Amino acid sequence: MESITIALVLLLAVVLSGTLARLSPVGIPLPLVQIALGAAIAGVTGSAVQLDPHFFFLLFLPPLLFLDGWRIPKEGLFRDKAVILELALGLVVFTVILIGFLVHWMIPAIPLAVAFALAAILSPTDPIAVSAIAARVPIPGRLMHILEGESLLNDASGLVCMQFAVAAVLTGVFSLADAVGTFLWVAIGGILIGFGTTFVVMKAKYYVSRKLGEEPGAQILISLLIPFGAYLLAEHLHCSGILAAVSAGITMSFAELRGQTMAATRMRRYAVWDTVQFALNGIIFVLLGEQMPGIVSGAARIVTETGHLHPIWLIAYVAVITTALAALRFAWVWVSLRFTLYRAARRGEAIRKPHWRLLAAMSLAGVRGAITLAGILTLPLAMNDGTSFPARDLVIFLAAGVIILSLTAASIGLPYLLQNLELPPEDDHHQEEDNARIAAAEAAIRMIEKLQHAMSEGRTDADLYGEVGTRLMELYRQRIEGRSKLGDEAELLRKMEEVDKRFRLAALRAERDELFRLGRRRKISEEIARKLVREIDLAEARYGF
Repeated sequence: MESITIALVLLLAVVLSGTLARLSPVGIPLPLVQIALGAAIAGVTGSAVQLDPHFFFLLFLPPLLFLDGWRIPKEGLFRDKAVILELALGLVVFTVILIGFLVHWMIPAIPLAVAFALAAILSPTDPIAVSAIAARVPIPGRLMHILEGESLLNDASGLVCMQFAVAAVLTGVFSLADAVGTFLWVAIGGILIGFGTTFVVMKAKYYVSRKLGEEPGAQILISLLIPFGAYLLAEHLHCSGILAAVSAGITMSFAELRGQTMAATRMRRYAVWDTVQFALNGIIFVLLGEQMPGIVSGAARIVTETGHLHPIWLIAYVAVITTALAALRFAWVWVSLRFTLYRAARRGEAIRKPHWRLLAAMSLAGVRGAITLAGILTLPLAMNDGTSFPARDLVIFLAAGVIILSLTAASIGLPYLLQNLELPPEDDHHQEEDNARIAAAEAAIRMIEKLQHAMSEGRTDADLYGEVGTRLMELYRQRIEGRSKLGDEAELLRKMEEVDKRFRLAALRAERDELFRLGRRRKISEEIARKLVREIDLAEARYGF
């Protein structure tokens, strides 16, 4: 009963955090509000939730990593693959080594292997936290795509590096040659297991659905179970469950392109996964706030071992580490850009150097968030011999401090850096969208003609089928004609579509209000009201996105 109560309180705190963040006049990022709520809960209850690291890791990371892999725009990932790989792999290794040595030098009480583990878990970035800031300041689309792609890969690389560092702490042994071989095994094995799990499950699902029909609720549950299945299978085979979850998500996105899932299932599943993502991210930050009093007291106790007797040094440590992470990121981005411009010049391409503020924004946008927090809270409570894990409370505090400070710095700095900034031109997808709509309309016309011929053949009311088919095909032909226009005509069409959209949305909302009024007055049954309102909701969703 106590566990259920705790879960409900955490969910309630997540709900309240969204409301409080929207009420904030200065636009405080949602994660900071959730941390504050967690601290308030701890202050009221006077106790902290006892977290099992392995259970915490299993519950939170697989679905979040799976969803990242599933929803990340693949075209942006492939277009900027060089930049993303440099950030997600090269920068992670660079960060682990330099920050690890910096932390050990600055705080000798933290063993070098533990310092490397801290640096590894600080390397992943969190685009969701940046998105919370983006509500107040527009972030360039391509920059967000790079941040999303980087986060997808550095989540996996950073967590795998942390696992190696923790293993070195527990065993006291580290061999670079063995680590490389083990890394290849766990990485390749995890990727293959994630791909295989999703592939087999989706094939079985499609076969059963084709034979027996599709049940949306069951399909949604299957999608929720896939990341846990891939993760547990990979861990059982001593491969990377983290990479398995990411790989399973990427495979899921390609499997979805086969279009073998009902529209109702897709819509409901999207809503369910949005809720899962919001709840898990929120609970992670609320738990951080709830754990903070104990973490701060434990860190203050440990910091005396460094020779700095006042706990104020904790804030200095956090500030130094956060500054070092931002400086390393800026240096890496600057050097990477130089190589990119050099390669472009050798290919004879036109070179346009981005403004320094864009480089600074790229560095500042490397906010640490849910993955860092989830990973650091999974540090073992004890060594293999039963003694306490060295400096566990201190490194958790440092990671939490870096998350809070990086969020605050990005919230303050990004609006300034991106304000009135002339950005490099981004790809215009209007023509791509128009071509896709034309192709879809042409396919619809072909299908109507085929169906019209098949249904009207040999019937006495063939004229009826011909008239309805002709009417529908005319609508599609108008769409094709409108989308085929260029220049000023195309711009005028888009403005007309925007006006049409506003009229339709207003009309749909008026319809829905009237249906609710009829339902309240018992003029129509509740069942009919629910059915008609759902139809309007679906139509509004079409025009609202």
